[in-house]
Amino acid sequence: MPSFNQSIFHPTVFFLTGIPGFETYHAWIFIPFCCLYVIAISGNGMILFVIITESSLHEPMYYFLSMLSFTDLGLCLSTLVTMVGIFWFNTREISFDACIGQMFFIHGFTLMESSVFLAMAFDRYIAICNPLRYATILTNSRIIKVGVAIVVRVTTVVVPLLLLLKRLSFCGSHVLHHSYCFHPDVMKLSCTDTKINSAFGLAIVISTAALDSVLTLLSYVLIIHSVLSIASPEERKKALGTCVSHTSAVAIFYIPIISLSLVHRFGKHAPPLVHTLIANIYLLIPPVMNPIIYSVKTKQIRKAMVKIFLSKLI
Repeated sequence: MPSFNQSIFHPTVFFLTGIPGFETYHAWIFIPFCCLYVIAISGNGMILFVIITESSLHEPMYYFLSMLSFTDLGLCLSTLVTMVGIFWFNTREISFDACIGQMFFIHGFTLMESSVFLAMAFDRYIAICNPLRYATILTNSRIIKVGVAIVVRVTTVVVPLLLLLKRLSFCGSHVLHHSYCFHPDVMKLSCTDTKINSAFGLAIVISTAALDSVLTLLSYVLIIHSVLSIASPEERKKALGTCVSHTSAVAIFYIPIISLSLVHRFGKHAPPLVHTLIANIYLLIPPVMNPIIYSVKTKQIRKAMVKIFLSKLI
């Protein structure tokens, strides 16, 4: 088997990795992955359809939930082609430009999801802690502005990150550790100085995902403090139930991201299988679990889904 080096392969071609050591069984291994993709795409697509078609769900909370479903759909679709190619057709090659494009969508939708969770936390904070001003604070025009601000934020952060990556040279191994292009993974293959890229990447993580997670956590601490002061046990139960669904989704999103970042920072000697498994968990588990959490925990979403399903049967 030839080594993947500059003397044999064009320096702008990378090679993606499936499950190391189980290449013979890739076609069978992808069946559960395929099921996860189907659940994620159909679940998030269903939530989007329900929110768009049901006028009773045209409220700020559900607008933000539709943004979350949209980002989960984008995250799934941005890797579906390479995953299918690797596991079913053994197509591992990806050009550098295609890799840059895939990273734009993966990192863009990841940052977008972090921003949406922060917006959802703010929405719940206003709804529970200041309900009388909820309708006047979160108007439709302001929600649109929040959506536009999220897109602008993501674009202004991700584009410079990838432009800095394009200036690097790659003269060693071109084998990536994942089934898709991931910025730290690609950057490690460079044979030029990557201090600027590392510093800028760390600054982005601190100013976006880390800041969002702290503000989101602070919002839910304030919410819980407010909920505990509610006199009515019924209202307290309802508010806590809403918080549980949101905090579960936030935890499912941030824990895989933190785990993947730690593996890339400190797991240089970790087995390749560990890198691959954590990378796939980060990619697929949040989009799969979010529709399940919100359809089970949110009564209005559940009722709207049942209503649409029964109308189709009739």
